[in-house]
Amino acid sequence: MAQLPEELLQLLRDPSSGKVVGTIDEDGTPHLVTKGSLTSLDGETIVFAEGFEGTQSNRNLVRSIWYDRRVSINVTKGFVSYQLKGRPYQYLITGSVFRTMIDRAREKRGPKADIAGVWVIVPEEIRNESPEHRAAEEAGRRGHSSNHLDVLKAAE
Repeated sequence: MAQLPEELLQLLRDPSSGKVVGTIDEDGTPHLVTKGSLTSLDGETIVFAEGFEGTQSNRNLVRSIWYDRRVSINVTKGFVSYQLKGRPYQYLITGSVFRTMIDRAREKRGPKADIAGVWVIVPEEIRNESPEHRAAEEAGRRGHSSNHLDVLKAAE
């Protein structure tokens, strides 16, 4: 497993970042949910708490393990955005990672907060989707700016 970029780690550990997990159901229909608990504890994998066993997301993640399907994750704050694609690796119902995540849930929501388990995702593809980064990438690929000709003409 590779180390995640530092900018992404900061986003993952920031409680005010937007964090979305995308899965697909048995018919191939996308299912998106926000996961405020989504983070990285080791700098290499993504973890998040699942509140209930019967959620659509949980069913889709189990199916992703069975059928070797990837999931998509988006983490964003302001104009910084990362997309990750990876595979569910484990669903933890005990152990140190589970304990860390349930302790965090209880810090946020109170001492009676509970979680069903913790998903561990192994990223396979990480893409910086921030507008500045994408613009520079496109300019490098094309050898010129991606601005429209009328915008370039007006700048002269």
